Amino acid sequence: MEIWINPACSKCRSALSLLDAEGAGYTVRHYLEDPPGAEELAGVLRRLGLEPWDVARLGEPVAAELGMESWPRDRPSRERWIEAMAAHPILIQRPIITADDGTAVVARSPEAVRSVLPAAPPGVRRESH
Repeated sequence: MEIWINPACSKCRSALSLLDAEGAGYTVRHYLEDPPGAEELAGVLRRLGLEPWDVARLGEPVAAELGMESWPRDRPSRERWIEAMAAHPILIQRPIITADDGTAVVARSPEAVRSVLPAAPPGVRRESH
């Protein structure tokens, strides 16, 4: 699995701590330094089952500069949102985990992080923290 993070984000650090505590195997992607292209972002959105405006960080200054708050949230505008987020990755909500089984989640809560962890082997019980 891969986790997209901003190291300055407390939710990202919490997600990493939980993955470590659970012994999960993962790779870290500093998505501000290694941003997804529009096609990759569209694929992750499909995996998430979300639209781009669902994961856009509209409180960011660049969102205000672009006027994104007033952009239509409809199928014809979808590509515009994705292109803006690919061009300005700070607009992408974080952390996002893409799991090996094809699922993905915006991992802002411990429950969301745990939802993409592989099932524990039979006879092993995961503890909630």
